[in-house]
Amino acid sequence: MPDCHFEAILPSWLKEFFAEHSEALLSDSERMKFAIELARQNVINGTGGPFGAAVFERSSGNLVAVGVNLVVQSNCSHAHAEMLALAIAEHRLSSYTLNQPGFPGYELVSSSEPCAMCFGAIIWSGVTRLVCGASTIDAKHAGFDEGAKPEKWIAELENRGIEVATGICRNKACAVLQLYLDNGGVVYNGRAR
Repeated sequence: MPDCHFEAILPSWLKEFFAEHSEALLSDSERMKFAIELARQNVINGTGGPFGAAVFERSSGNLVAVGVNLVVQSNCSHAHAEMLALAIAEHRLSSYTLNQPGFPGYELVSSSEPCAMCFGAIIWSGVTRLVCGASTIDAKHAGFDEGAKPEKWIAELENRGIEVATGICRNKACAVLQLYLDNGGVVYNGRAR
């Protein structure tokens, strides 16, 4: 097999956006508006799908990492906003888990509830809290295949010590899904032919 290297290249606008938003965000609403704006900027700039995510220190509100959906642009089905935000946070902290002794505790804020893949990644990541905007139903209504996850997925996460808050700024998150559709964004899913 030839040498293989995978690299997800974040959009150029993201570096400046990250720098401009370095202040601590203390409320669920502030953090969610940030994640939704990531998704909106991704759509407006034509750099990816209508999903954004960020990892924050829970107590301080300090931003650790961001991610936007890059599935189509990177030719990689797992380049979801949540997956990238978690991977970047782990890389920045030099840890395969965000739940190491001495760490302040981290949360993932996502513009949409997790798909089946991101649900699994959340469990493995070590975050202790998940905050979501649009619902799985909203994403499915837009045409995205979210895959099979447990019917009581919130209870499953909570049983594993991960707190969950859903529906935060849901209408704003849904507006980004609609913006993507209105702009002719590619709605991808593994079952489409």
